[in-house]
Amino acid sequence: MTDAATSETIGSTPRADGFRMPGEFEPHAGTWMLWPERPDNWRLGAEPAQRAWVRVATAISGFEPVTVGVSPGQWENARHMLPDGIRVVELPSDDVWIRDCGPTFVVNDAGGVRLVDWEFNAWGGLYDGLYSPWDRDQMVPRRIAGMERVGRYRAPLVMEGGSFTVDGEGTVITTEECLLSRGRNPHLSRPEIERYLRDYLNVDKVIWLSRGIDPRETNGHVDDVACFVAPGVVLAGVTDDRDDWRFELLQDNLRVLRAVTDARGRRLRVETLPMPAVTAITEEEAAGVVGAQGSVPRRAGDELAASYVNFLVVNGGAVMPAFGDPYDASATARLEEVFPDRRVVTVPGREIALGGGNVHCMTQQQPAACVGPGG
Repeated sequence: MTDAATSETIGSTPRADGFRMPGEFEPHAGTWMLWPERPDNWRLGAEPAQRAWVRVATAISGFEPVTVGVSPGQWENARHMLPDGIRVVELPSDDVWIRDCGPTFVVNDAGGVRLVDWEFNAWGGLYDGLYSPWDRDQMVPRRIAGMERVGRYRAPLVMEGGSFTVDGEGTVITTEECLLSRGRNPHLSRPEIERYLRDYLNVDKVIWLSRGIDPRETNGHVDDVACFVAPGVVLAGVTDDRDDWRFELLQDNLRVLRAVTDARGRRLRVETLPMPAVTAITEEEAAGVVGAQGSVPRRAGDELAASYVNFLVVNGGAVMPAFGDPYDASATARLEEVFPDRRVVTVPGREIALGGGNVHCMTQQQPAACVGPGG
């Protein structure tokens, strides 16, 4: 069920209209994905990546409906590779990271669903973005609004979905490294950015972490290092290896999270999840990527931003990347402890990480319409 709004732009804000972004752990109507194909980011003509996408889409479809957007030239290939129960639609994009270029869905207590269409500039625009142009990416939210026949808010802020996590009860966590980066909103002050977060996510408290683990590509997205798993409960990535360059920044994040309260005045309960070992692109993997003007090259030796925190919560479950790492088993067991009422499924994550993200980055949940008290 959605509200009566069309896919035209709504001139107010979610906050003014009583809409909020729900927590990822709240019920979903389904999950959106985009299909990989660009050869300057995905090796060997994106064939290994497409097989990885099938694994992830299939895993998610065991819990909730999945829609995969593809370019017209890839529709037949994707339809052949993906299970019949997965919807395939024509949805052109510049790459696959729908968490970032796609919409943020918002809901109200009367059963309404709308979306927020952020400005997108490929993680930094001409200053330090990853590719150019990104005009097809910018159209993804508007196209989805039309497909789903929901109203669309146009937010005047360069923003990606992987750069924040919300509890659905008025609190958002983000990183200074990303939202204050020079390639995004250099004309806006920190208080001005906070005002937009309040207006378009309908939050009252912004918790700022310092850094993420991916300064080169996303400028430190939070979805590699921390996420809300329930109201008042945060899961944070950690490593016990003091020689790991990520050790101190992850400890700093922990110190912040353990010291703050949320929008309702609660001290956060902070759970931890181990990080996989630092790993890098191999010579063989780099050799399969075709260089292109306007795109950041993939080089042997470049570190991968691999993180178990980059998982997706789905209806009744969680889908987590695994990397063939010694910590795979302990991370899975830990996530099962965090989600005792959900089934944890792992999918191979290295091929996805080669392109710059993982399960959370390649997906975007569409929340179910919710009816609150009096709705």
